[in-house]
Amino acid sequence: MLLQARRVLTPTLPRYNSKSPQTFVKLLGSTHGLHDNVTKRKLFNPNETSGKVITCNAAIIRGPRQPFLMETIRVDPPKKMEVRIKILYTSICHTDLGAWKGENEAQQAFPRILGHEAVGLVESVGEGVTDVKAGDHVIPIFNGECGHCSYCKTKTSNLCQTYRVNPFKSVMEHDGKCRFSTKDGEPIFHFLNTSTFTEYTVLDSACVVKIDPNAPLKKMTLLSCGISTGMGAAWNTANVQPGSSVAIFGLGTVGLAASEGARARGASKIIGVDTNPEKFNKARAMGMTGFVNPKDGSKPVHQRIREMTGGGVDYSIECVGDLEVLREAFLSTHDGWGKTVVVGIYPTPEMLPFHPMELFDGRSIIGTIFGDFKGKSQLPELAKACMNGVVNLDGFITHELLFEKINEAFKLLSDGKALRCLLHV
Repeated sequence: MLLQARRVLTPTLPRYNSKSPQTFVKLLGSTHGLHDNVTKRKLFNPNETSGKVITCNAAIIRGPRQPFLMETIRVDPPKKMEVRIKILYTSICHTDLGAWKGENEAQQAFPRILGHEAVGLVESVGEGVTDVKAGDHVIPIFNGECGHCSYCKTKTSNLCQTYRVNPFKSVMEHDGKCRFSTKDGEPIFHFLNTSTFTEYTVLDSACVVKIDPNAPLKKMTLLSCGISTGMGAAWNTANVQPGSSVAIFGLGTVGLAASEGARARGASKIIGVDTNPEKFNKARAMGMTGFVNPKDGSKPVHQRIREMTGGGVDYSIECVGDLEVLREAFLSTHDGWGKTVVVGIYPTPEMLPFHPMELFDGRSIIGTIFGDFKGKSQLPELAKACMNGVVNLDGFITHELLFEKINEAFKLLSDGKALRCLLHV
């Protein structure tokens, strides 16, 4: 069971003060666009902080399944091609939960700052950074885009040669060192190119996406991972067509985002599969037209879906990370053209649960990272789609808590009571 966080009652510096130079107010546009109760007290004065070590609070984990501790840390200035960000909001994803549990021993590194869904303001930039500046509204992304390598230049992949997602990486690319440390100088490791459970963080510029300053900040937090992954699985990877049928396995944030993406693309039939019937009402509001509970009935899920659709769905999207579920998702698609998209994360090495000859029936299977979105070049357009009502993000944020309540937030997610719990940093 998660324990109540221990809060270190020390001053957090720097903070905004009313005597800050007018150039700072001009730089941030007099806080225009800072929605969702983001007040001036949360801001910073770049004239006072740029190039200096910042002392702030962060939620530190020091071992698997240990409670997060609110500690005072030191955050170094950004080095070449790096950006330092003031985090405003951060949310918790199942990937964070898996890392907290230490599900993959080879990926463990402690002490560490987890977190990869957030939104914030650029505090300062390192040498060579030209695409963002102090005061810009930004989203951190775990799957970076340098824009120059052969991977970034191709239209067929959203991976980057250097800054792609790497769960084994725990230091900065520039010098292989950490930008976080305790007051005593102990290094604190990074997580998924982001580390957002802190008031200030340092990222490679390839992992920082500038967004419209008028975008609603709380909702933009979701684009760092869950919404983009699910939406992109439907839009980019599956390429759902109008009038088509889709089955989505697992109705967490990613699965519901996939449903919203399929709805926005004009799918005529969207079937949700989950063992928790309480999720169906929320899923119905996000475009789902039918539901299957694997616990109900004696027939396999894929057989029931085939009966519901006259042979199988055009697309299935697997968001659970379970081999049995993956096989059901694969078999639920129509032979001849059915396509299965694998989104779920598998914590241990596993083999695909079908014989190669089953592919000769015309079904295909493909995996996706970050919904095949190229983060820096394509995510701003997704943000605009959300702002313009093409995509509906209402309902995904089910809980909001103060940053120091992070342990409570993890318990909500672990107990299945929250889609996304937003932490006010």
